[in-house]
Amino acid sequence: MATSPPQQVDHHSLPPPVAEEPESLLSSLVFDLSQHVQMAMENMLKMINEIDQNSLGIMEEVEKCKESALERKKSLEEEREKFQKAAYTVLDMLNSRE
Repeated sequence: MATSPPQQVDHHSLPPPVAEEPESLLSSLVFDLSQHVQMAMENMLKMINEIDQNSLGIMEEVEKCKESALERKKSLEEEREKFQKAAYTVLDMLNSRE
């Protein structure tokens, strides 16, 4: 029987050891997770900007309502004063008859 010469193994052409597969998988998982986190943060930033714009609109509307309420209060106070003066005038007229 003839013995065959030992074959030389090229270690560079072999697939990577099994230990590198989990690292590659973990690296891919971290990358995917970071992409999802980045997308979520971008969406949150958009929502924050939208909330800011809406809150500015609401604040402006609240200020308008405050101003309107103050104007209405002033108008009602003026009307009350007129009615009070008219009532006192009527009372004075009634008292002067007696």
